[in-house]
Amino acid sequence: MNMSIDAKQTSIVADMSLAPEGHLKIDWVSAHMPVLNRIREQFEKDQPFKGLKVTIALHLEAKTAYLAKVVKAGGAEVTITGSNPLSTQDDVCAALVEDGVTVFAKYNPEPKEYKELMIKALETKPDLIIDDGGDLVTILHSERQDLMSTIRGGAEETTTGIIRLKALEKQGALQFPMVAVNDAYCKHLFDNRYGTGQSVFDGINRTTNLVVAGKTVVVVGYGWCGKGVAMRAKGLGANVIVTEIDAIKAVEAYMDGFAVMSMMDAAKAGDIFVTVTGNRDVIRGEHYEVMKNGAILSNAGHFDIEVNKPELAALSSNIRTVRRNIEEYQLKDGRSIYLLAEGRLVNLAAGDGHPAEIMDMTFALQAVALRHVNEQYEAIGRKVANVPYELDEQVARLKLEALGIGIDSLSDEQKAYLESWTSHE
Repeated sequence: MNMSIDAKQTSIVADMSLAPEGHLKIDWVSAHMPVLNRIREQFEKDQPFKGLKVTIALHLEAKTAYLAKVVKAGGAEVTITGSNPLSTQDDVCAALVEDGVTVFAKYNPEPKEYKELMIKALETKPDLIIDDGGDLVTILHSERQDLMSTIRGGAEETTTGIIRLKALEKQGALQFPMVAVNDAYCKHLFDNRYGTGQSVFDGINRTTNLVVAGKTVVVVGYGWCGKGVAMRAKGLGANVIVTEIDAIKAVEAYMDGFAVMSMMDAAKAGDIFVTVTGNRDVIRGEHYEVMKNGAILSNAGHFDIEVNKPELAALSSNIRTVRRNIEEYQLKDGRSIYLLAEGRLVNLAAGDGHPAEIMDMTFALQAVALRHVNEQYEAIGRKVANVPYELDEQVARLKLEALGIGIDSLSDEQKAYLESWTSHE
């Protein structure tokens, strides 16, 4: 192995002896990520990040680790930290250190240490960043502006992060370009829908060991993630209710065959709840008061604020852990409500996240978006930029090639017809 002495001496991880298991995990996902493998070949040849430092904050598990190795193969000095304290896998962290990536991450650190590790990753003074939920950008723009001077730009992974970035941009406060990878077609059509849909129930089923069929699943929010969760819940045999604040999305959910109602009405009917809104307090005190005994709450949004935990605790006489990643809130009236993974991302905190083949496309987008912002940061300016369509399509074409699927192309006559306005005979 090419262990970097600097990475080993500088990194902060839980246990280096766990590295062998981490290598097995990374090797497994890399064998199922053909698009990212093609990108890696390009990067090894072109060295687009030669001499640059890249800091990554993502859910630190095997698929993310492989992205870090791909960026490193492009010539970068890579530092990585976790974007959620419960999704970091210590064996993967140890393996990355052996592969020459500097790691500042541990599973379930105290909140203060978690933030300190993130700041340490930024103190390497990166040229480029990959962010998840806007955490790195927020630290840089608030308490550590002294670390911004070297940064050319970066790429953002999530809906929540894009919301925060656009707020910064609207205020005229964003100091460097960020590419909205989350908004690329190959991200929200596939990752948010098929990735979230499957991995949410991977986490719920692994954690609870209960059947989904016959139960009522309440999906809170019908964006691309909500669409995926609702689709998979239906496929598992659940009765699905969708709650929304957007009238158009509510009509869409209705026409997709789901019951649509207010959160208060849904709270009375639900057996399993999944929040996917990117907002806070979408399940709160008045909802707990009408829920069934044994209701299960889970969140698939970035932050652990969608399910209001303080209000749930205030209604409870006792809180206890009944199974790993399941807390039972015993309400004062005798009912019990179960919260999975402390209200954090259930698919990552209680599972392994999205399938490798899904993250193959998403992380390929991250890689090419990072190259794009490095080459175009001056032209982009201090704003949130979309992934260029040609890069989005490039990833899709690489995916089709990996699947052995061919598609048609327009003839010159067809192109001329579509570009003409004078004759349509």
